[in-house]
Order: sequence, then structure tokens, then C-alpha cells
Amino acid sequence: MKGLKAILLPLCLFCGAVSGQEAFRVELGKDGETIADMRPVFLKFETRPLPAISPAEVARRYQKLFSTTDEPSVRVDALNRLTNIRDRSGQDIGFSPAEEAAVYQQAIESYESILERGAFGGRLDELLYQMAKAHALTGQNDASVKRLQQLVGLYPDSPLVPEARFRVAESAFSSGNYVEAEAGYRNLVDGKADIGDLRNKARYMLGWSLYKQGPQSWERAGKRFVSVLDESLPDEESLYHVSESSVDSIDDTLRILALMASQRKGAETLMAWLQPTPLRSWTPLAFDRLADLYAVQGDAEASVATNRAFAAYFPSHPQRAGFMVQVVDVWRQSSQPEQARSAMADYVALFNAPSDYAALEESYRTKWREFSRILADFYYTEGAAGSGSVALRNYGSAATYYEGMASRSPDAGEFYRLAGDAWLQAEAYPAALENYRLAAYEVPGYKYTADAGWAAVALIRAGVSGELVASDYTPGLNELSAETDRFTAQHGADARAPELLAYVAARWLEVGNNEQALNYAVRAVTHEQAGPKVRYAGWLVTAQVRQNISEYGLAERAWREALALAASASATLAMEQEKPDLQRQLATVIYRQGEQAAEAGKPGIAVAHFQRIETVLPGSETAIKGRFDAANTLLRASEWQAAINELNRFRADYPSHALASDIGEKLVLAYTASSQPIRAAGELMDMAEGYSDQAVVTAEDAVAYQLRAAELFHAAEANDHRDVIYMDYLAANPVAVDANEHIRLQTMRQRLIESDSRSAQWRIDLVSAELDSRWHSEQTLQWAAQGALVLGAEAAAEFAGIELDVPLEKSLVQKQMAMERAQTYFRNAESLGGSEVLPESLYRRAELHRVMANDLMASTAPAELNELEQMQYAMLLEEEAYPFEERAIALHSENHQGIATNGFNVWVEKSLNVLAELHPGRYQRSLRWMSVSVEGGNDGA
Repeated sequence: MKGLKAILLPLCLFCGAVSGQEAFRVELGKDGETIADMRPVFLKFETRPLPAISPAEVARRYQKLFSTTDEPSVRVDALNRLTNIRDRSGQDIGFSPAEEAAVYQQAIESYESILERGAFGGRLDELLYQMAKAHALTGQNDASVKRLQQLVGLYPDSPLVPEARFRVAESAFSSGNYVEAEAGYRNLVDGKADIGDLRNKARYMLGWSLYKQGPQSWERAGKRFVSVLDESLPDEESLYHVSESSVDSIDDTLRILALMASQRKGAETLMAWLQPTPLRSWTPLAFDRLADLYAVQGDAEASVATNRAFAAYFPSHPQRAGFMVQVVDVWRQSSQPEQARSAMADYVALFNAPSDYAALEESYRTKWREFSRILADFYYTEGAAGSGSVALRNYGSAATYYEGMASRSPDAGEFYRLAGDAWLQAEAYPAALENYRLAAYEVPGYKYTADAGWAAVALIRAGVSGELVASDYTPGLNELSAETDRFTAQHGADARAPELLAYVAARWLEVGNNEQALNYAVRAVTHEQAGPKVRYAGWLVTAQVRQNISEYGLAERAWREALALAASASATLAMEQEKPDLQRQLATVIYRQGEQAAEAGKPGIAVAHFQRIETVLPGSETAIKGRFDAANTLLRASEWQAAINELNRFRADYPSHALASDIGEKLVLAYTASSQPIRAAGELMDMAEGYSDQAVVTAEDAVAYQLRAAELFHAAEANDHRDVIYMDYLAANPVAVDANEHIRLQTMRQRLIESDSRSAQWRIDLVSAELDSRWHSEQTLQWAAQGALVLGAEAAAEFAGIELDVPLEKSLVQKQMAMERAQTYFRNAESLGGSEVLPESLYRRAELHRVMANDLMASTAPAELNELEQMQYAMLLEEEAYPFEERAIALHSENHQGIATNGFNVWVEKSLNVLAELHPGRYQRSLRWMSVSVEGGNDGA
């Protein structure tokens, strides 16, 4: 339409420039109200150019000549020239319209006069032509045709014959005799003579003649009109060099072709008339005119079909874009926006390929961008207004159009960003991310590059956090970090960068990557745009990382920075609410520093750390534990008194704390290690008293504390305190359940014996327990053996103190019982002590028998016995005493014989002395120690 009409615009301008050279124009008629009344527009005839002289002056002279001469031939010639000058110059010169009719009437009279006389100096064919012209100008059409027919008949070879024939056919056409007009025009068209431009005009009028004959002749008319256009516009170049005389006829030819095609099958009919060469230089004009006609008639669908037909018939034609644009225009003009958008979509798709787009003229590229933007905005709006899958599809369509525009627009960045937004709404997250990145980093000079970059970051961030979930979109922290680095590298001064860095730091901390977390946290807190909230978040991550990697000193600094921000006037409510937790964390890292110092062998520093926790978080569990560990550190460092002081202070401050239950043991250790056993024992006794009212299990623990205290009292030689504990313990008649218990009980008894506290009973218990026990040790056996000897000696002394009085039987029984008790102890001693105590035991047992023998012999006879009876009584006593004496000798001899195995000792010596007394001949010897002298060198050599 408008685009195609622009082709003819330069043609009209060109024609206007040469219009001064036109001779005259004959109007053959105007269009009527119906198709049958339609007329061709005009015909133009040209002659040679005017001479270089004022047309007005020349016209004035010929006018004067016509008015003054009486010669018909001169008047005719003057009139012809005058008319030619006026027509060719285009000026209103010569006779006025009112004068012209009279002038031409006079001219006709002159023509007839000349013909009657038969004397004319010029050519008669020209005279007939001029007469025909004069008749035509004076409205005598029949006379004009008659003269033209005379010219044709009399002068068939005249150069004026073609024009005469044309005038005759024109007259027939004007009078509605279209068949006759067809014959006249066909004669010109089919003739072989060179009649120049007239033949094409004849073709034009031939087509009209056929058209006016009715639809039955339109097929032939169409072909004729096609040939007219072929002649007028043979090639592309001719479109730009159309003469003014041809412009209207060409336009009219296109109009009538369109009209006929519209009455039949439209574009299909037009294509049939164009065969066998459908694509001609003027084919686009024909299709355009047909589409225009349909549009004017209000048949939008037919107009669209015509435009689309051209694009389909000629897919590689450069004007195809224009026709597709016209499809959009038609739908718009017919107020059908949905069809218009569909046409826009077709246009965009048709020229979407880079090569197709590049081949478009700039105006059509502009249209492509215009349509793409309209469609993109429309679908985005539709997506926003809809829901579900429909909304997603609309957003996706919008994104596709925005993407297409981006690479073909100076505002590429904005369109990439819009595409990213649309893809995001369409839940096509990878595509959205790609477009955001293109807008942010691939379009130099884009005003909102930072916003696009931030959109990319936000999209990945949402994917990492799980806010956006899609099977094809699973970004990780590495991708978020890379995008963050890219954003901060290009937009480091952006106010959003610090918060992003803090967020990434926190996410790395969550997954346990301390190195990455610290990297981003440091960048966050040091960023020039970082506000209190961001720095707070960054310090939190820094503190956690430092704490995780055991850099507790740096962690303390970070926690203090965070705590200071939380306590500042700019702190948020959330920050203020986190202060207690920050203080706990600060206390924790101080505590960890104490642990580190302790492990490094720096107890002083460790204690200082532990103790300063209370200044950060007084009364807290961490502070309490810090004080406790400060005391422990002093213990491990063997700083006993300092540890004792700290432990006592801790117990005084926190008597009910669970840790206080261990203070006693630690004090026991410190007191013991610092040579304060009495204090250690006292601590144990206090601990035992603390359990006095507890259950059985704890009562046993109390006893254990008492026994440990007893050991400490023993070490401090505080035997009185020790013995009280032993006696209380033994009073409960404990039974040994294992060897250690047995040894401990025996040790207690032995120590009580050594303290001379009820020693006899303790010896009895000691010996009895050892004899009854399954467990023994060399020490307990020795103690028991010695105890048995002592008990035996005491029993022997008791035995010796019993006198054999009258009646002998009674006293003897007592003495024998005493002897048996003593012998039992001695035998027990032998079984317990073995060879160590055997010499003493044998000696004491032997003496028991000797004493018994002596006491029997020395016993007093009853007074009522006479002398003989007394002698007999003495002999009886001697017989009774003899076995005892023999047994005594045997035991002493056994003791003597043990020298070979047990060696010589005091008890063996005593036995020898007794034996010497009892058997002097055998045992009483004068002993002399002999010495051996060895002379050196006398070895028999």
C-alpha cells in the first residue's frame, strides 16, 4: 500500500518536470457511477520542443496573423501553430475560451474552402487531420470521425493514419460501441508499423474495450492490460523512469486489473493472467492494488489473503516484507487486534533468521522491531493477568520476542533484561539467567547493567536457597560465588554488594567451607558500602570460622566487633535480641583460649583466660567452668597452694554446683602433693561426713573416704586419728572379699597392735583372720606368725604360772590346757611363718614340755602319804615327767638340726644351751673358733 505507492512517487515528480513539453491532452471521458460507465483516464500526445523564444510573443503574432489574413490556408496554418504553442508551453495564451469556438468555426470554413478549391499548398492528409481536430474542438464529433475516416481511406500510408485510427476507435469507445472500438484498437495493436507510444495506448484502450464488453471478455481484457504494463514497465529500471503521460494510464491499468481480479478469484486470477511469467517488474504493484481495493471495499480477509498470496508466491522477493506489513495494517484498520498480532507474529517469524533480517530494508527492520516489541509487551501483560500454564506460556512468548529484539536493537541491554524477567516469570530459570548475564556483562554502555547483574545473582541465590525449584535448575554455592565475584568485580561500589558477600559467606559457613566463608565475610565487613547490619553479619561469620579453625584469639575479636554493633544505636531489634548469645560465644572462645594455653604448657596465661570469662559473662556456666578449669590448670602445673586457694574459693562461691562435688578430691590431691596430709585427711573426713546420711552405695563411699583419710593420718603419724577410723571400721566385722581387702584388714590390725591399742585382741583377730583366709601375702603371713608367737608366749607364760598343787589332777588339767593353747599358737605360727619362725616356735614348744616335766617332778606329794608312798608317788611323777622331758629334748634337737637349712640363730643357740644342760656329755662342749692361715706362694711348686 503506502510502501508500494512510494515506488510511483518519483515517477510523478519526474513527469512534472517535463510537463512543459506536452503538446495537448485529449480527455476521452470520466468514470461513471457504475463499472459500465468507467472510462480510461487520458491520452497525451507529444511534438517537438518549442524554439528558444517567448511563447507569448509568438502566440501574439500568430493570433494577429489569423485575424488579419483573408487567405484560408494562412489562417489554418496560423491557428494550428497558435494551438500548438499554447499546449506545449502550458501558458494561457492565444484566444480566450469564448473566442476559441468562433475561431475554430472560422477555421472549419477555411478548411472547407480549401477543399472546395482543391488548391492547398500543404499535405491534404494533414488538412483532413486538422479539420477533424477542429470539428472535435467545436463539438462536431461525427464530422470529426468522418474526416478521420477520409484520411485513413484516402491516405493509408500517411503517418497520421495511426492517430486517425486511434481517434476513430476512441470515438466508438466514447459512444459505447465497444466492439467497434475493440476492432480499431486491435488494428493498431496488431499492426506492424512503427507507431511508437501510440501502440501501447491502443493496448490500454483495447483492454478497456474488452472490459466494457462485460465479464465474458475480462479474461482477454486482463491479458491486454498485462501487455500494457509489460510495455510500460518492462524492467525494474523502468519503474523509476516513467513519463508523465504514462503515469495515469499505468495507475489506471493497475486499478482495472485489480477490479477485474477482485470480481473473480482475486490473487489466483491475477496469477493466471501473469502466466507464464508471474514475476514481472510491476507484479508487486498489481498485488498491492488488488489488496488495496479489497481493503477499500471493507473485505479485510480478502486483502490479507492477497498480501499473503504475494509473500507465498514470491518468497524471495524483496517486497515480501512490505506485503506482510500490509497484512498487519489491514487487520489494524479493520479493528481486529488479535489477527493483527497474529500477522505481526508471522512477520517476525518470517524474518527472524539472521540472513533474512539482514536482507530487509531498514524501514522493514524497524517494523520487525516494532512488531516484536508490541508482541513482547502484549504477552508479558497477558502473562501478568493470567495464571497457571497459560500465564507461563505467555511469559515464555514475551521472553522470546524480547530476546529477538536484543540483538537487533541499540537498547540490547534493556531487552535482554526484559527477556530475563519474562523467562523468570515463565519459570525458565536457566534462560532467565543467561539473559540477565548478557544484559549485565555483554552490552557495553547499558545504563542498568548493575540491576541486570543483580538479577542474575538474585536468581542463583533463590535457586541455592531452594526458593526456586526446577529439575533443570540446580545451581550450587560455587555458581553463586562465581556470580558474586563477577558482580562485585564490575559493580564493586554497588550498595547491594556487601549484603551479597555476607550472604554468600553465611552459606559457605553452613556447608562447612571455612576458607570460602572467611573470604566472603572479610570482603563484606571491609566493603566501603557495608552498613552496620551487613558488618554485623560478616563479623558473625568471621567469628564462627575463626572459632571453627581454632583461631580463638581472632574469633574473640570478631565476637567483640559483633557485640559492639549489636549494642550500638544502629542495631536492629534482631541484633539486640542476639546479644546474650554473642556474649556466650565470646565467653566460649575465651575459654577455648584458656584450653589452648593449658595444652601449650602456659598455665599462667591459661588461668588468666579462664578467670577473665567472668568479666564477660558473670555467673554463666562458662564462667563457672572457667574458674573450675583455672584451678585444674594450677593443679596440673603443680602450683598446689594456688590451686588450693582457687578450689576453696570456687566451693565457697558455688557450693551447690555439680562441679563442686569434685573439689574435695582435688583438694585432697593438692594437700597431699603439698605435704599437708592432715589437711588432706580432714578433707576426706569432711567428704565422708557429707555422705553419712546417704544410701548403702554412698555409705560405702564414705567408708572409703575414711579409710583413705586413715592412710593419710598414718602417713602424718597421727595414729590416734588413724586408730579411731580403724577400730570403727573393724568393729563392723568386715569380711574380706578379695586379697586386697584381706591385706587391708590385716594391715589395720597390725597397726593397731603396734599402737598397743588392745593388742592382744587384735593379735588374736589377726592370726585368726590369716588362718581363715584364702588370700595371703608375705607381710600378712609374717604379721600373723609373729602374732601367733606372741600369743603363744603369753599362753606359755600363763602355763608356766600354773602350779601343780594337791590335788594334782585338777591343777594338772589346767596346766595341760594352758600348754595346749600355747602349743596351738606355736603350731599356727609355724604354719603361717614357716622357716622364719620355726626356730623360735620349736624352742618355745620344747620349753613347754621341759617346764611341764620339771613342774611335775617338783610338784608336792600329798601330806597324808607315808614315806614309802611318797617314794612311790615320786617315782610315778618321774614316769609322768619323763615323756615331756624326752619330747623337749626331741624338739630342741630338731631345732639344732635345722641349722643346715635355716642357719644359726638365737633360738637355735638357746636350744643348744638347754640340750647341754639336759645332756651335758653330748652337748656341753668348749667351743673354739679356728682360723685358717694360708701361706702365699707355697703351692707345691
